[in-house]
Amino acid sequence: MDANIPINVVIEGALDEVVARRLTQHTGIDLGLILGKKGKSYILEKMAGFNSAAGKFLPWFILVDLDTDEECAPPAVRKWLPSASQYMCFRVVVHEVEAWLLADKEMLANYLDVDVSLIPNNPETIPDPKGFVVNLAKSSRRRDVRELMVPTIGSGRKEGRAYTNILSEFVLGGKPAEAWRPDIAAISSDSLRRCIRGLEVLRDKLVG
Repeated sequence: MDANIPINVVIEGALDEVVARRLTQHTGIDLGLILGKKGKSYILEKMAGFNSAAGKFLPWFILVDLDTDEECAPPAVRKWLPSASQYMCFRVVVHEVEAWLLADKEMLANYLDVDVSLIPNNPETIPDPKGFVVNLAKSSRRRDVRELMVPTIGSGRKEGRAYTNILSEFVLGGKPAEAWRPDIAAISSDSLRRCIRGLEVLRDKLVG
């Protein structure tokens, strides 16, 4: 196959899209369609169709959060996609995509201007990574982080109005000296390491 054939991406939400974009960039993959952003149930309902397309030389990268559905990613992968097609890269985030950002603890702490000691060495043990990041933002020395990433009292929201925008800037390198480093994060996140490896395998198939 031609290495320039774009890979279609399916994700749960806006932050997942940004991370998927960064990972395809990191692994030297061209992006095609970006679908989803309708939650996990939509992806699982359409999984058979995506997998069928991947068997017809249409490469796909699908990313979903583990949340609390299983104890770890491998059983979830086997449950949700028992037999992946040749050009399918289906990966599960443990437990939410924020954990992958927390895995680059030094850079995230620098970006949010918080003490690095507040971030654990193994972010995949955090059951609610999004809630953890919101609480982390509360301790930021940056006023904009506190005001825009933390929800206002009575809003009923889990995160502030610019939560995704601020983390997206971190992921995509709006400030290169404070940008997310997938290769460094993968050292502390097994599910991220597996994801990067899966993309590399898919890329190599396209080259071949």
